[in-house]
Amino acid sequence: MKIIKLFFLLLLTVSLSCKDREKTITELENVRTAIKKVFAPDKRVELFDIQFEFLNNQIILKGETTSKKALSILQDSLNKRNVDFINAVRILPDSAVGNQQFAVARNSVINIRSQPKHSAELGTQGLLGMALKVLDKKGDFYRIQTPDNYISWVDKGGITRMNKTEIDTWNRSKKIIFTKNFGYVYGVKSENAIIVSDITLGGSLQYVSEDQQFYEVKYPDNRIGFIKKNEAVIYLSWLKNLKATQENIESISRTMIGFPYLWGGTSSKGMDCSGFTKMVYLMNGVIIPRDASQQINAGKTVDINLKFEGLEKGDLLFFGRKATPEKNQRVTHVGIWLGNDKMEFIHASGNVHLSSMDKNQSHYDEMNRNRYLGSKRYLNIDDHNIIDLKEKIKL
Repeated sequence: MKIIKLFFLLLLTVSLSCKDREKTITELENVRTAIKKVFAPDKRVELFDIQFEFLNNQIILKGETTSKKALSILQDSLNKRNVDFINAVRILPDSAVGNQQFAVARNSVINIRSQPKHSAELGTQGLLGMALKVLDKKGDFYRIQTPDNYISWVDKGGITRMNKTEIDTWNRSKKIIFTKNFGYVYGVKSENAIIVSDITLGGSLQYVSEDQQFYEVKYPDNRIGFIKKNEAVIYLSWLKNLKATQENIESISRTMIGFPYLWGGTSSKGMDCSGFTKMVYLMNGVIIPRDASQQINAGKTVDINLKFEGLEKGDLLFFGRKATPEKNQRVTHVGIWLGNDKMEFIHASGNVHLSSMDKNQSHYDEMNRNRYLGSKRYLNIDDHNIIDLKEKIKL
C-alpha cells in the first residue's frame, strides 16, 4: 500500500502547462514512465507503449497496452489536471483479432519472433498443443502470449485460432504428452505410414482412443494421427505421477545433453541457456520465466557470498556482467547446479553439456566462474513467477 500511495503522490505533483507544448509532453512522459514502472516494467510480459501528440491544442493519447488498469490511471491523472485529451490507445486484444483471442500451436515447434516478420530475431518457441493468448495481428503474423506470459509474434501457419468456448474445450479435453526427445505422428497405425507431422519432447495432442500399440490423437485443426504408446502418456496421469525433485531435475537435464544451442530456442530441436532451464523445469511440471534476466528475479536467493556454498541440486546459477558504479548488473547466462563433489553444473552453451566450478577438474569453466552472479532456488518455493502445473489444474 505504501508503494501505491507514493506512486499516486508522484502523479499528483506533476504540473501540466498547456501553454508550453514541449514542457507538457515532457511532464506527460514522466507520468507515463512512472505508471509503466509500476504496471509494465518488462515489455516482454506486459505492454504499455503510449505516445502523446498535439492536435489543435488537444493532446492525443496513442499506442497500445495490455493493461487496462495502467491506462485508466493515466487517464485519471490527466483528468485531475483538466488536461483536454483524446484517447486513441488500443487495449489489446481488440477488434484486430475479433473474438478469436486464443490459439493453439499446430506444429511440433512454433517459432515466435520479436517482430512480425520471418527475418526477425527468434524470441522463444512454443510446443505442439500449447495454448496461447492472441493479442494483435499484423499481416500474416499474430502477436501472442505464451503460458509463461512472454509476448511476441508468430506466423499464421503455426497456430489454430480459437474463441473462448473453443479454447476452453481444448484445455478441458483429455490429452497425451510426448515424452521422447523426437518422434512422429502417423497417418495410420503403422510406423511405415505417411507422417502427419513430427513431434518433440513436451508436445501434446487431444486423446481420441487407444489400442495396445497406438494412441489416436487429434490436432487443434482437427487432423487425426497416431502416436506409439511407448513414446507418450496420458497427460493427467503423467502430471499426477510427476514429482519435481532434485533427482528428477538432474535426470531430465541429462537426457538433453548434446542438444544444439539455438538463440531463442526452447525445444529439443535447439535451445538457448534459459530455454534449456525452462524446458527442464517444464518436464518436471513447472513453468518458469522465459529469459535468464527474468529467471534471476524469481525463486529464493542462495549463495549470497558467491562461494558455491549452501547450493542444492536443481538450483539455477546465473552469469554475466557484474555491477559497477557506472553500469548495472547484466544477466547473460544460466545453468543448473548438480550438487556433486565435482562442483558440476549443466548448461546450454554451444550445446547442452556439463561444466565444473572446480579448477582441478578437466571441464573447469573458468570464464563462467569469473562472471558468476549468484543463484536462485525454485524447488518448493512459493513464488507467483513459478507455476506448478499440478496446482493450476487442482491435482
